[in-house]
Amino acid sequence: MSDTNRLLFLRIALVAFGLTFIFGIYTLGILWPSGWVWGQAHGHSHYLMMIIGVYATLGVFLLVAARNPYAHKSLIWFTVWSSVVHAVIMGVQAFTDTAERGHLVGDVPALILVAIVLAVLMPRTTTAEALTPRTARA
Repeated sequence: MSDTNRLLFLRIALVAFGLTFIFGIYTLGILWPSGWVWGQAHGHSHYLMMIIGVYATLGVFLLVAARNPYAHKSLIWFTVWSSVVHAVIMGVQAFTDTAERGHLVGDVPALILVAIVLAVLMPRTTTAEALTPRTARA
């Protein structure tokens, strides 16, 4: 894949994931709580509002990063690695707690998907110049 195409798809992914983090987590938590809301089996959980706040904030910054991904490499790599760590921890917890098994087909694979897509689409070039669209260079 060329750097130009990779950058285009990365921008699209950043917008899609940013919007999903802002609007989708709450929606998925309401529509499919067994796959997206932790602690529901034990009664009310404050977790959902906390995680919505954290991920909505990250989503806003991913939207900003979509304008110039190279300038926001560290944020994108933070999103990749924090998604992997979050998914691994949740996967272990979901596997060991039968009440939380729905997460093994909900938010755990979703976070792995985010990490894989962003990692694969991250530019392989080392300079911002190489990632600037041709129309901006002229």
